[in-house]
Amino acid sequence: MQSTDRSLNVPDVRTILDDLAETLVVPSFTRIGYGVRRRLFHWQRLEDLSMHGRVAAVTGSTSGLGEVTATALASMGARVLLIARDREKAETTRQRIASTTGNEDLALYVGDLSNLSAVRRIVEDIRAREARLDVLINNAGALLRERRMSLDGYEMTFATMVLGPFALTRGLLPLLEQSDDARVITVTSGGMYTQALHLDDLQMEQEPYRGTVAYARAKRAQVVLTRLWAAQQRGTTVVVNAMHPGWADTPGIQASLPRFHRLAGPLLRTPEQGADTIVWLAAAPEAGGSTGKLWLDRRPRAFDRLRRTRVSADEARRLWDACLELTDPAGVRGPDVP
Repeated sequence: MQSTDRSLNVPDVRTILDDLAETLVVPSFTRIGYGVRRRLFHWQRLEDLSMHGRVAAVTGSTSGLGEVTATALASMGARVLLIARDREKAETTRQRIASTTGNEDLALYVGDLSNLSAVRRIVEDIRAREARLDVLINNAGALLRERRMSLDGYEMTFATMVLGPFALTRGLLPLLEQSDDARVITVTSGGMYTQALHLDDLQMEQEPYRGTVAYARAKRAQVVLTRLWAAQQRGTTVVVNAMHPGWADTPGIQASLPRFHRLAGPLLRTPEQGADTIVWLAAAPEAGGSTGKLWLDRRPRAFDRLRRTRVSADEARRLWDACLELTDPAGVRGPDVP
């Protein structure tokens, strides 16, 4: 018998509009995409979600998306661990969040993610002081105009956005695994769609340094590692996802990409709009059921737009092993690509 339910044969108009916006990029990444999707899919208000009894750590938490995320999670009742490199700035942020939300349950962990010794100290302090950890948000980033080196001798962008988060995540997994609903969220960038992995030159030593390219390549590495972490943690209570915020008006964009900021200004998302999916992935019950995905505006997206940026299982393994060797030469071998 032929079905009379036309919904089985007619594509969801909302999905068609969403996919069209994603294909065109500009409507998708700007405040236009955020506003359209929020209405089309009838998003649940973040204010209706609860984080009471849960502990969330946020890197790069003293400005931009990191501070907005930390503030939102605190307003939901979470204990928030502010991970930042500047103690004075972190304390000012802590006071501002406490005043805004009325939540005083905020802890500071100070250290520069580009410095692996500092990352190890942060891990040790958190594991010693915190009884639990439910959410880790890897948000800290750096877009530099000139090549700089970390204290460990690594290119600064790669150290801050790839090696530091890799070591932090690896170090905090034993605590996350004790939670019955743990989430690791990495904040990447739509810029990563333009770049492939350069496994023989991860730190841009063999070509002229371009800060925007180094940034996009580090972001590409982040999403590859997200899938590897998800594969390793499959079968545990830990889910691992990446998200990109679209084009958000943050202090980092203003300082690092002033021309882009001037041109796109009226279309840029607010920091709150950019951070929406971070908070949703951290707090929404349904978000705990997905792992190994890249999200924008509360929906999973493709990892690649261009064939040349696709990463094979062998290439992913090589990236993992490089990160393992640079952060911990004595470490165990990593997971396979699913």
